[in-house]
Amino acid sequence: MEFALRAERDFRALDGSIRKRIARRIDALAQNPYPAGIKKLAGDEQIYRLRVGDYRILYQVKGRALMIVGIGQRREFYRRIVR
Repeated sequence: MEFALRAERDFRALDGSIRKRIARRIDALAQNPYPAGIKKLAGDEQIYRLRVGDYRILYQVKGRALMIVGIGQRREFYRRIVR
């Protein structure tokens, strides 16, 4: 599993409690990259999103490799990613 530079910065900037919740979900993604509740991001077939409360994890699966593309709060996250 790898983190894109932006995703790594986003993850480190999170509050400790939400960081722990997201870390558990990322660890679970490493075991099963297609859990219930994921959705493909519209317009891009290779990027998936996973909801963790008000936060989203965007990731790509290429073969057996998992790349975390972005992590952020829903309201601000999609505005930033679309641009």
